[in-house]
Amino acid sequence: MGKVISIANQKGGVGKTTTSINLAASLAAIEHPTLLVDIDPQSNSTSGLGIEPGTVVNSIYDVLISGASAADSVLKTELPFLDIIPSNINLVGAEIEMIDRPNRERILSGALRELRESYDFIIIDCPPSLGLLTINSLTASDSVLIPVQCEYFALEGLGQLLNTIKIVRQHLNRELEIEGVALTMYDTRTRLSGQVADEVKRYFGDKVFESLISRNVRLAESPSFGKPALLYDSISTGAQNYLALAREIIIRNKNLYKNSPVFSEES
Repeated sequence: MGKVISIANQKGGVGKTTTSINLAASLAAIEHPTLLVDIDPQSNSTSGLGIEPGTVVNSIYDVLISGASAADSVLKTELPFLDIIPSNINLVGAEIEMIDRPNRERILSGALRELRESYDFIIIDCPPSLGLLTINSLTASDSVLIPVQCEYFALEGLGQLLNTIKIVRQHLNRELEIEGVALTMYDTRTRLSGQVADEVKRYFGDKVFESLISRNVRLAESPSFGKPALLYDSISTGAQNYLALAREIIIRNKNLYKNSPVFSEES
C-alpha cells in the first residue's frame, strides 16, 4: 500500500512545486515506484516534467469532474520509476463544478484508491490555496509535507494551514499526519537563513527535516527544460539536496520500506 503525501502551503513562492517534482524524482531514482499527482491549475509540475498541459487527453480534471479512471490518466516520464497524473487549464473551474457534488471532499481519495497498490509513494502537488482541491488532497493523504522558505515572514499564514489540517483530521481524515517541514531556499551566505531555520525549528521541533534545500541556479533552471534537477544536472546542489530529503523520508518510514535500497546502502 503506497503512502500518499500532499505537498501543501497556501503561501506562494515557497518551493512547493519544485519540492513536488524533485522529491518525486528522487524517490523514483532510489527505485521506489512513485506517482506525482498535479492538482494545481497552474500545471507547473506537469510542464516541469516535460509534458505540455495543452496536449493532455486525460488530466486530473477529468478524474475529478468527469469520473475518468485515475489509472487511465497516468502518463510515463523520463524516469523509469516515476509516473504522473497531469493537470491542465480546465482545473481552474473545478472547485465551482465540485461544489454541489455529494462527498465532494472525498472525490480524489476514491479516485486514487485503485492506484495505491501500484506505487510506494504518491506525491500530490497542491495549489497555493486552502480551497476544495487542497481539501481533497489532504483527505486523500496519509501525511502532508510543508515547504517553508528561509526568508522574511516564513511562518506567515502557517497557522491557517495548520488549522485546516486540524479540521480535516477532525472531520474527514483522522489518520492525516504532518510528514515534516522542509526548509527551502536556504542561503548559507546570509545570516537570515540561519535565523529563519532556527525559528522554524523552535516552532515545529523534530518535524523539521535535517535536509536543507539550498538556493541553486540549476534547480531554478531545470523546470524550463522540462526536467527534474536530477536529469538536468545530477551533481548540482539542488539535486543532491532533494536526494537527501527523499532518503530522510524513506528512513522516517522504515517500517513501510525496510527493504529500500537506502538501507542496503547503509549496511
